[in-house]
Amino acid sequence: MAAASPTMVSRVAGDSDASPAHLLALLMRLGDDHLILGHRLSEWCGHAPMLEEDLALPNMALDLLGTARMCYGYAAEIEGGGKTEDDYAFLRDGTDFRHVLMVEQPNGDFAFTILRQFFFAAFMHPFWKAMTESTDVRLAAHAEKAEKELAYHVRHTGEWVIRLGDGTDESARRMNDALEALSPFVGEMFEQDSLTRALADAGILPDMDRIKSRFDHVVADTLRIATLPAFTPEFAHTGGREGRHTEYLGHLLAELQFMQRAYPGQRW
Repeated sequence: MAAASPTMVSRVAGDSDASPAHLLALLMRLGDDHLILGHRLSEWCGHAPMLEEDLALPNMALDLLGTARMCYGYAAEIEGGGKTEDDYAFLRDGTDFRHVLMVEQPNGDFAFTILRQFFFAAFMHPFWKAMTESTDVRLAAHAEKAEKELAYHVRHTGEWVIRLGDGTDESARRMNDALEALSPFVGEMFEQDSLTRALADAGILPDMDRIKSRFDHVVADTLRIATLPAFTPEFAHTGGREGRHTEYLGHLLAELQFMQRAYPGQRW
């Protein structure tokens, strides 16, 4: 890894245990979360159940991909060595990705996709809102834009959760099935480790307990209005942050990375 500049080291480390390597790891986590989920949403283009969603889902995917590009571009500056955002998106193997397991799950039906996006947005909206006060100037600036995008994601998907949950017997059944299937994947978003603690001490990351409190409030209110069961997961799948993924990631990357792998050196 190329050495980071003195100003970068000063901004990241300060008087804490955080380092440029910590910031790089954070950018990989955030970038991978948004890239993989953005790709999943893009798979709905031309297949959504109504024209509005054929536009809304890919547009949300573009928001997520925009954040992924910012993270990868920033990471390339830190790591140096001529790397670009394409190297992170298209030239890493599955075990190198650090996203949470929820985002790589297949789309399933419309209810599953909507609830997955709602859970992710209900987490990322308060996260980006808090990140506007981050000591990292680059992330704080992006957070001002991302907060507005994720506010729309929460509103749009939350309305669909209510519409399906409090709709017909069939739509309620599908949303209940989605809730049961996705609940075990939610806890991983709030995991804390030495990386997150060091970055929180440096003022780069917010207090995750506050983020979870806001998440719990938004989810509980939405599920109540949707006449769905309360959100009470009994366990959480884990491993994504360490590069341990499900078999679904390999299939996703085979499609996502095909052009760059087959025709090396392409520029997007």
